[in-house]
Amino acid sequence: MTQVCSRLCRGVVVTTAVGMLAAPFGAGTASAAPPSVTGAGAAAPSPETPEVRPLTPEVTRRLDQAVQRVMRQADVPGVTVGVWTPDGRYVKSFGVADRSTGRRMTPDLYMRIGSETKTFTVTALLHLVDQGRVGLDDPIGKYVDGVPNGDRITLRQLAGMRSGLFNYSADEDFSRALTSDPQRSFTPRQLLDHAFGHPVLFPPGEKFSYSNTNLVLLGLVVEKVSGQSLADCLRTRILEPAGLHHTFLPAGAEFPEPHAQGYTDQTADGKVQDAADWNPSWGWAAGAMISTLDDLRVWARTVATGVLPDGRRLLSPALQRQRLATPSTAAPGVGYGLGIFDVEGWIGHNGSLPGYESLTVHLPSARTTLVVLLNTDIDHEGSEPSTLFGEEITKIITPRHVYRLPARPAAR
Repeated sequence: MTQVCSRLCRGVVVTTAVGMLAAPFGAGTASAAPPSVTGAGAAAPSPETPEVRPLTPEVTRRLDQAVQRVMRQADVPGVTVGVWTPDGRYVKSFGVADRSTGRRMTPDLYMRIGSETKTFTVTALLHLVDQGRVGLDDPIGKYVDGVPNGDRITLRQLAGMRSGLFNYSADEDFSRALTSDPQRSFTPRQLLDHAFGHPVLFPPGEKFSYSNTNLVLLGLVVEKVSGQSLADCLRTRILEPAGLHHTFLPAGAEFPEPHAQGYTDQTADGKVQDAADWNPSWGWAAGAMISTLDDLRVWARTVATGVLPDGRRLLSPALQRQRLATPSTAAPGVGYGLGIFDVEGWIGHNGSLPGYESLTVHLPSARTTLVVLLNTDIDHEGSEPSTLFGEEITKIITPRHVYRLPARPAAR
């Protein structure tokens, strides 16, 4: 059970090491035959942008081979990869969206994006900061009662994963509650109760420790200050201005069609199940959002630069600079700012929750964006599959900036 609860709603897992324990994936696709490939669909930049041209045949061939190699290695059912550079683009889907029917993965599918939700929640908070309605150095106790060290932990420390609060999704009782009834609904206060039953890990600001508890608290702050539900606040302040019409925070288990089925071993008995209908309310502000490849393409550049697609500022330049101040973590080459990471120059976030993983990053120095969406969260030898895809793809497209997160050592 410890392995299960420690993996729930994870993103950049760099408390002491990055990655999670591997588990075998049953009923996989046959590795002898190459995965089926679906070419670029409607999700693409406008014809006026240079990224609309395909990358060279040689680069395309290398990317095809790298993606299919990782799929076989990690036994991934289906994956969609999008790469956009000044020299061209690469958008392809491989494998299946549904193992029971053989339905192919395609670039237009809705996907659960897990901890990429954090970039949206923190952006909503920062938008309120820009308006002077909340301060980053306000204590969380000003807005939410009952938080351990609530008079000392600041909103900045919550957004930067330096609060010292226990991660509720690592709580054994929470894990049992979720895996025994994956369709149940959790309230933010129920999630916090699972966290606050544990001692704080360290004094506020002392070090980095990735915790979903931090984002649930920030979600409550956003709601209290804005006077809106978190879903409405995200929609009006971020999603609509950015033109992200296929991204939202669900109220329950709703999942628009078309979507991929998602395969996980985070179950009560450890057997692989389809988690598409699991209720993600337990992830809420930390990991419950749904999006698409094309929306994430737009968001990657927007959140990394602080500039909306129409040229307006998403955040003030001063606040964007604060957001991207990414102090180092325990992982070499990895920094974490305010709800966003920097991995060897790649700015963005990854996401993982039962059945799904994602990676949405932008490399400003090369004006290059990478989005990876896949329908399993089952580790391979201690590494998340999204990390394996990111590393192999960036070795080809940006060899001086390889996206790399170290795997966690196997359990003793």
